Amino acid sequence: MTVCAIEPSADPGNDGTPRAGCTITAEGGYAARLALSGDSWYPERWTLDGPEPYAVPLPGNQPEEPGTEVQPMGDGRVLVHRVAAGRHVFSLLYPTGPGTGELPLGAVECPDDTIGLRLLPPAPDGERAYALATGPRTSVLWQVAGDAFGPERLAEIPGRCSGGVWLDRTGRLLSVDRETDGRTKAVVVDLERGGEVSPLLQIAADSDDRILLADPDSGLVVIRSDAPSPGQSRLGWGVLGSTLPVRFPECLRLPDCVVTPFAVQPGQVLTPERCAVALRMDGAFGTWVGLWRPVERRVRHLPAPQGWLAGAGVWTAGGELRLPCATPELPCGVARLTVPWTDDEGAERAGTPEGTAADGPGGTDAPAPAPPRPMPLQQAPLARLVTNQCRLA
Repeated sequence: MTVCAIEPSADPGNDGTPRAGCTITAEGGYAARLALSGDSWYPERWTLDGPEPYAVPLPGNQPEEPGTEVQPMGDGRVLVHRVAAGRHVFSLLYPTGPGTGELPLGAVECPDDTIGLRLLPPAPDGERAYALATGPRTSVLWQVAGDAFGPERLAEIPGRCSGGVWLDRTGRLLSVDRETDGRTKAVVVDLERGGEVSPLLQIAADSDDRILLADPDSGLVVIRSDAPSPGQSRLGWGVLGSTLPVRFPECLRLPDCVVTPFAVQPGQVLTPERCAVALRMDGAFGTWVGLWRPVERRVRHLPAPQGWLAGAGVWTAGGELRLPCATPELPCGVARLTVPWTDDEGAERAGTPEGTAADGPGGTDAPAPAPPRPMPLQQAPLARLVTNQCRLA
């Protein structure tokens, strides 16, 4: 295990408050963040797929506001989302020798009652970028980069939407968490069907069920739901297209910590239970890294590398976790963590990962989506006597 020595820089939160972090492209080649020089903020692009990571500053004609969003594109350009005079303005930045080139993409104007507009996670193809405008009763999905004619309104989704997880490698299927009638359920938006919305995950009628991470290769999804413990959200996992229940492992239930999944290992096509998941752990003693696989019965706790841009990272198919880091001494670095996994012998012998329960009644009567939809998830009520499962089918 190799760790670089570094200390966090700053990146803005949605409320404009600076915080550590950056955004990484889906394939892990580039990252972008809002960096600070003195009192001035500026976008910075990191190249991660070479022999050594390096950063390229992309300052504009004036400093950025601390709430400016930045996102790397697959070709190395950086998308910038600024707010000016109530309009959401988008541009692509790129290095031009000693300066910064800027390609304006256009602007989005939202109704006065819009709660906010934010960029969604980088699209799998690296060529397009999307944003979600959330209103009190409906949300609007925009394509803000990748179209020659500027921002394009793609779909209006009933309800207040949050989250955003890509479910495939083509950028067709997007999961969002939709709040209606006081409850939040994950739904899938099909971009090739005009933004058609269909249910994705429902454990119980009165539960809040969200998709946090998904791996398109294996179908592994990490969810958060309060169905097993009303009033308390718990982390669970399931497999898209599987008839097995969702599990809620006890090892992920840490009352004194906030556990946030942020990266899942790709490439484990036939063995989703062996996909490694990286967790950001926040507790009374600070922030550290958790590593977990569904096949195991425990979370491995590791100290965060010095300077980790907390919550950012990417797994390789070979099982190496790469965490971007920055300090004054080493302003652009990557910590590389490799874990010698040893499967839990009991779970291996039983053939069932921790948290599995017997199939309960219900969950088999919901109609499966009609072909050719590649999203074979069906709704599943929580069985009365089985408190830690729902069915993904």
